[in-house]
Amino acid sequence: MISLETIEQARERIVKHVSSTPLVRSATLSELVGTQVSLKLEHHQLTGSFKLRGATNAVLQLSQLERDRGVIAASTGNHGRALSYAARAVGSRATICMSRLVPENKVSEIRRLGATVRIVGSSQDDAQQEVERLVAEDGLSMIPPFDHPHVIAGQGTVGLEIAEAMPDVAAVLVPLSGGGLAAGVAATVKAMRPAAKVIGVTMDRGAAMKASIDAGHPVQVTEYCSLADSLGGGIGMQNAWTFPMCKALLDDVVLVNEREIAAGIRHAYEYEREIVEGAGAVGIAALLSGKLAHLKGPVAVVLSGQNIDMTLHRNVINGLDIATEVD
Repeated sequence: MISLETIEQARERIVKHVSSTPLVRSATLSELVGTQVSLKLEHHQLTGSFKLRGATNAVLQLSQLERDRGVIAASTGNHGRALSYAARAVGSRATICMSRLVPENKVSEIRRLGATVRIVGSSQDDAQQEVERLVAEDGLSMIPPFDHPHVIAGQGTVGLEIAEAMPDVAAVLVPLSGGGLAAGVAATVKAMRPAAKVIGVTMDRGAAMKASIDAGHPVQVTEYCSLADSLGGGIGMQNAWTFPMCKALLDDVVLVNEREIAAGIRHAYEYEREIVEGAGAVGIAALLSGKLAHLKGPVAVVLSGQNIDMTLHRNVINGLDIATEVD
């Protein structure tokens, strides 16, 4: 487990490098659900997603020698962008390994930040194998996208901001993939507001953490294209941190399908005036679907990222057939 003290220390460490994002009430969702719903606008973060928090916390704790050698990670896009930004800020250099499923807009942005990009295989596991090879051969420092205590502590600062801004929070909806954000937010919220529920939300196509929690141990899943591409990938068969934390701390995991995710993206744009990627819209999607109609009390929904291909976003907003967009 990651302690509240460790997460508070992470906030002190990264405060000059990341934004404290707003928590704003959604009138439309509050009316729909019948209770106060507020949106944590983490997609307003400097690199367009929450990932900058964990990447920055990890990079700032490297030695100068480790920074000089460079950092490396596997990524579905947002962690790679965040790590590239954080590495450049301290004079280091990042190498990011990604599968062919990562959208081109995310790949090109990582290159723009000066990172070396390697496209390997068709899964996060394939990309991770390349990371491990380069760590062994070139001595690079691996900063994993989720299963690392410094990364989890950094992501947990989102939970600090929610609990402080909404002292009576009754439920927090968190996008769930490898579990870095969900584990960090859950650790914080459960420590500060023990009665609050923390619910992970993910797509129903290749939901690795959900499958692993159900099995009682990490399992491999097939990866699929999804509007929520940032939620793709496995959790790692040797997962040491996020799996046990998510298993112990999450009150529930809710699955949403592609059309529900599309509805979440459209709602964010049409009613909240926010551009979010599929992964960032899953909490809204879960509320719109009626799958969380039982929730009582103030609800916080984390909008985790905005790094969606804008052509895809226009297609979703215009209601084109979602199946053709992700297959």
